[in-house]
Amino acid sequence: MTEPIDSRQLRAFASIARTGSFTQTARELHLSQPAVSHSIKMLEEEMRCRLLDRMGKSVSLTQAGEQFLEYAHRILRDMEAARERIGELGKWGHGRLRLGASPTACQYILPSVLREFRESFPQCVIHIEPGDTARIQELLHQNRVDLTLAPDPPPQSELEFRPMFTDELKFLVSPLHPWAIEGQVERGTIKSQRFILYTRTSQLSGLIDQYFRAERITLSAQIELGNMEAIKELVKLGLGVSILAPWVAAKELAEGSLCALPVGRRKLTRRWGILSRKAQRLSLAQETFVGLCQAVTESFGTR
Repeated sequence: MTEPIDSRQLRAFASIARTGSFTQTARELHLSQPAVSHSIKMLEEEMRCRLLDRMGKSVSLTQAGEQFLEYAHRILRDMEAARERIGELGKWGHGRLRLGASPTACQYILPSVLREFRESFPQCVIHIEPGDTARIQELLHQNRVDLTLAPDPPPQSELEFRPMFTDELKFLVSPLHPWAIEGQVERGTIKSQRFILYTRTSQLSGLIDQYFRAERITLSAQIELGNMEAIKELVKLGLGVSILAPWVAAKELAEGSLCALPVGRRKLTRRWGILSRKAQRLSLAQETFVGLCQAVTESFGTR
């Protein structure tokens, strides 16, 4: 395999081509003249051809040298551009943030977080991969994202979990629903309700199924949707009952178009947090993102 060309040899060659002098090149590069001569000799051996004609103190390019000079200038320009681009990453406000997030987090958490994040890191490139917990964890393992934001991650020794809050899932009903009018849920009436639930393959659906199996109650799901906003609209119309976290419907609860009620004497809860690789050292941008997530979700549940 051919060894890559030494960038110092390229700089020496480009300088000699411009100045026509080994002495001037040595002065510009802060090297001795023998060191410059050695670099050019090694470069010519690497290229297997003569690049310079030496006639006394005069130096000129051979035909091969003229062609090689074009490549040398291009390589040196690319190296300088790469150095500047990488250097930008160390400046305030620059960098990259690759996130994996659940659909709920994308819709109700990230907009507020990223609005604040942009204030501090206006030039940061942000890439978001939406998906369920299993998928975004896989992206984390594959180093395709740096952080994931999702509920109830399973314990894994190679991942680090930064908890944000624990929320409680509740029944959401129309204010005209009998449960809302009575201010309580009669356990015996749960089975007879028409439920509008989040998509069956989601982790949220799994948590709900697990909870009600333990309560020996079977829910009748009449409608399944993968969109929280659509679910809330259908519930407001009185077409059924849903089970969601109150912070997802904070606006509707505040205006009175929806009511939230406990699902039972035993609370149905889940943890939310941020996952990263255990040996990963977070950048300033990533640390800032974590802090903003914790601040924005402060009222979403208990710490």
